[in-house]
Amino acid sequence: MRKKIALIGGGQIGQILAMLAAQQELGDIVILDIPELENPVKGKALDLMEMAPHGNYDAQITGTSNYKDIAGADVVIVTAGLPRKPGMTREDLLKTNIDIISKVAKGVKENAPKAFSIIVTNPLDSMVYVFRKVTGFPKNQVCGMAGALDTGRWRAFVAMELGVSVEDVAGTVLGGHGPTMVPLPRLTTVGGVPLTEIMDAATIERLATRTREAGTEIVKLLGNGSAFFSPAWSAISMAKSYLLDKKRVIPCAALCEGEYGVEGLYIGVPCVIGAKGVEKIFEVKLTADEKALLAKTVEAVKKSVAECDA
Repeated sequence: MRKKIALIGGGQIGQILAMLAAQQELGDIVILDIPELENPVKGKALDLMEMAPHGNYDAQITGTSNYKDIAGADVVIVTAGLPRKPGMTREDLLKTNIDIISKVAKGVKENAPKAFSIIVTNPLDSMVYVFRKVTGFPKNQVCGMAGALDTGRWRAFVAMELGVSVEDVAGTVLGGHGPTMVPLPRLTTVGGVPLTEIMDAATIERLATRTREAGTEIVKLLGNGSAFFSPAWSAISMAKSYLLDKKRVIPCAALCEGEYGVEGLYIGVPCVIGAKGVEKIFEVKLTADEKALLAKTVEAVKKSVAECDA
């Protein structure tokens, strides 16, 4: 019997998620959106079904606006929410998206209470917090996509700068999903060679800054909307590790309960994702400077979460 993947939100990220999940035959797919957009998501689902003979994948793909249709989902990926526009910060989205995520969380809790839930909606650190608060799901069952995307961007920029294969760039990014995130150049390697041995400090800092501002850079270039290809692939990599019990180490927004000195907040940290969800958080020994940067991002997340609890 195939697994079932529910995609809450059928916009640009949602439709790419559906295509990637289908192409990798991760399971049958349900794309859910609000009633006003039910026909468009049904159309996207049908289009993907008609692509299957050329894509050589087998999956049932459907569109709906009824939460009952996600019943029994193994994985839920949430992209529903207002996208960012030029000049808009993630915090500008907070109030509107709190209401949206709260409704989504209730629908998931009632119909797919055992699903591994991956939140993509911004401001991500707050939205995953709200989702878990409403559902009451175990902490290993709920995470945010942030760290996977942030680390992917960091690796991409390093590879682009050096003119090497991105496959050979390894690294991680800690913290909140925003301008205070913490790339770790000290622990980044290129084919096993420490980045600090082959790149000067000024270039490293420039790439770290670009990583922190990567989402904003894309928003400005698009003119309307935000990134969709890279967030979709990031979320699929997490879902795949869960569904196939790959136990990949993927940075993601996980609930910290003492790790890194953080209590009760969702922060981007290196996690093992397997059949039990977020199975383990790896703690990295940080330098004094790295600790200071992490403290800054924790404060930013605390502020945003406090507004959610207001």
